Amino acid sequence: MISNELDIDVCVCTFRRSHIVETIRSIGRLAIRPNWVIRVIVADNDETPSARDIVEATARECSLSLTYVHAPARNISVARNACLDAATARYIAFIDDDEVADPDWMAALMATLESRDADVVLGPVQAVYRPDCPDWMRKGDFHSTRPVWVNGEIITGYTCNVLFRRLAPALSGRRFRVELGGSGGEDHEFFTSAWRAGGTIAYAATALITEPVADNRSNLRWLLRRRFRFGETHGLLLMEDQASGLGGRLTYIAAAGAKAGGCFLTACLNCVRSDRSRYWVLRGTLHVGVIRQLLRREQHVVVVPA
Repeated sequence: MISNELDIDVCVCTFRRSHIVETIRSIGRLAIRPNWVIRVIVADNDETPSARDIVEATARECSLSLTYVHAPARNISVARNACLDAATARYIAFIDDDEVADPDWMAALMATLESRDADVVLGPVQAVYRPDCPDWMRKGDFHSTRPVWVNGEIITGYTCNVLFRRLAPALSGRRFRVELGGSGGEDHEFFTSAWRAGGTIAYAATALITEPVADNRSNLRWLLRRRFRFGETHGLLLMEDQASGLGGRLTYIAAAGAKAGGCFLTACLNCVRSDRSRYWVLRGTLHVGVIRQLLRREQHVVVVPA
């Protein structure tokens, strides 16, 4: 007898963050079809299994099936890979431990995955700003996450709101690169590589997740460092995709330099509008990160604390 159950593993990586309770509770409130089977996989990245008790208690409270994995390393790639190693479902979703899923989150992701016959589907992450956050930050909405289209196609992704087919050819056996797990960009590399391998990526605009902006992230310095790391990862991917030697590298550097210069000039021209000026500064900083990575003798990303 063939079962009509549709199983989904929802993965959450955590490191000393009490908000994971709210994240798990939001998963427990998901509106799901009768034949869906949801399991939560939590990978605790702390040196000691500090989240075990609270995670297990919350899962029991929400009547959720739970697999707790201790993945000590303080390296997010190690935690993400532990989730993938523990996953057995046909579909895998990722959500961060400081986020809250809308009740229709999974339904919206699955509907898009099936209707578009995609391998990966991304949803939006909407930042929730405190009233005391700077006005330019709230206007610019710089902490929210949505995909970027290139020539009408999504060619990379992120793990803060995603659902994908575990056994799709472009994803089966794929893992996050550990050397990127301390600096960031491991999810960008993961999904870019899957796309290059023929994977298709779609977007579900109504698959909403919200994320409160933490105190230590509500400043320009944090945003600049984040964009710089994005640029470093993009520079790494450029070099690995194009084995074009020194000439190709210089071409990329020149292009990134021109883009950075244009962004910073535009920032100056918009100096009377603080949100637009900072938008262009952040965009220019990303291109500076590309240049920094392309100038390295060895292709790697330097660890920068989050």
